[in-house]
Amino acid sequence: MGILTRFIGIVSGKGGVGKTTVAINVGTSLVHHFKKNVTIVDCNVTNSHLGLYLGMYYSPVTINNVLKGESGIEDAIYKHYSGVDVVPAALSITELKDLDLISIGEKVRGLSDKNDIVLLDVSPGLGREAMATLKACDEVLYVTNPYVPCIMDIIRTQEIVTEYGIKPIGIALNMIHNKEHEMNVKEVEHLTRLPVLISIPFDSNVNKSLSASTPVIFLKPRSKASLSFRKLAGLLVNEKYEENFMGRLRDRLTVRF
Repeated sequence: MGILTRFIGIVSGKGGVGKTTVAINVGTSLVHHFKKNVTIVDCNVTNSHLGLYLGMYYSPVTINNVLKGESGIEDAIYKHYSGVDVVPAALSITELKDLDLISIGEKVRGLSDKNDIVLLDVSPGLGREAMATLKACDEVLYVTNPYVPCIMDIIRTQEIVTEYGIKPIGIALNMIHNKEHEMNVKEVEHLTRLPVLISIPFDSNVNKSLSASTPVIFLKPRSKASLSFRKLAGLLVNEKYEENFMGRLRDRLTVRF
């Protein structure tokens, strides 16, 4: 499996666009609906959220320990109840000292043997940790909101992605309200010259899922956002999830909190 493992960066130009939420729900959907082996890595070490969103409030070994050379990455892997593996970042600011961010690419490659896909939750922007993580990616999926400043951030990031020789998969437009002041798909594609894979509607169930520390695809599997996340997961692996009776039955039997 190792040489076929895909390292996909989940990338945004700025925080607050829902990048980590997309990473969590797409990752868990890849496991739950498409039977893929997936690990999500929190590469946003200076402002970590991945573990919090999944209810992982204490992790003895994190990506921080790996970047300090104190542990191997296999020691920082935790199995979430959804079936996805998670490599969290430390929540304490004291754990930011002595990190070798440049080594993050080398460290995460240690995950290739046991995964079909490794999702790297990249730090927003183009700071030092984001640049180091991008070098570890084979592909990137952009997550953004439908507003000009957010789209311009994608354009700037794409310049670096092109320079690094990374394959852009496309864009997930997130938290769509269908208002006149929002950019539409054609406008975004024209400006970025990248395909918009999906438009994910704003869904209050996502906020409820964050409060419940569980992916929305489990909390509210038939919600608009959940349907979009499943579709996006299928697009990443070129498979279609059948929204039929058996699929709905499996969703109803999913553990909910």
